Amino acid sequence: MIATFVGLALLAAQATDSLREKLDARISRLPGAEAGVAYMDLHSGDTLFLNADSSFHAASTMKVPVMMEIFRSARGGRLSMGQGIMLVNQFSSIADGSRYSLDPASDSDTTLYRRIGQRITVDTLLRLMITRSSNLATNTLIALVGAEEVTRVMRGLGAQRIQVRRGVEDGKAFERGLNNTTTARDLAVILRAIEEGKDMAPDDRRQMLEILHAQEFNDKIPAGVPRGVRVAHKTGEITAHSHDAAIVYPPGRRPFVLVVLTRGIQDAKVADKLVAEISAVVYAHSTARAALNTSLSSR
Repeated sequence: MIATFVGLALLAAQATDSLREKLDARISRLPGAEAGVAYMDLHSGDTLFLNADSSFHAASTMKVPVMMEIFRSARGGRLSMGQGIMLVNQFSSIADGSRYSLDPASDSDTTLYRRIGQRITVDTLLRLMITRSSNLATNTLIALVGAEEVTRVMRGLGAQRIQVRRGVEDGKAFERGLNNTTTARDLAVILRAIEEGKDMAPDDRRQMLEILHAQEFNDKIPAGVPRGVRVAHKTGEITAHSHDAAIVYPPGRRPFVLVVLTRGIQDAKVADKLVAEISAVVYAHSTARAALNTSLSSR
């Protein structure tokens, strides 16, 4: 019996090594590509971290921490989800305080620009920030709660390197290297905190997961899992960067967290395909590992 258990445990370790090799091989097929991967299986306890502590431009993945701070501030009575915010397209650069505006052509959601000068509820802005990755909604909400506070709260959750410094399209800050940055590990820690309801009210957790499930851009991690498998996630992309951070829910078991950050790939479709293929490899591994753990627990 002991020998059988040790043998199965060895198989599990070998499976993780094989996963690492498969991911390394796939990433290396694209010259100049870099990827950070963090995988945490909340069912089997399996983990893999590949370049997971390297810092990447966060792109729109930083909108998840902003969402979390909005819910925390609402729960603490500092704002209300139903309160109206006057929508303007004027923001202050963190570089020198000068004013800048967002370009609708660079925003994945243009609906809000038709509503400038109107009051929009925090809840509406929050949902557009995540489901359609609205930059105008994002900058409005960051101005409301403060980027430094977002980062501080993430530190309390155990995300030690993520930096939310500013809103989107702050060109002067970008020129000075003052960017929002993250690691794959930190985003995985943050998503796990949401899934497990760490330091948050149960209803806030439920609503955040509902919003992440409603993400409209699904060409990355969701494209790598079988049809019908639920994925709560947030994408991010800027020039030569393509990211996705997800909680994946295989049927009949606890989910796994998968974060894939990439850079150095100029063609966005090629980058998205890489993220989807990494997702597919990880999903197959997770399914096999869950079956192996079932065998271990039944002996």
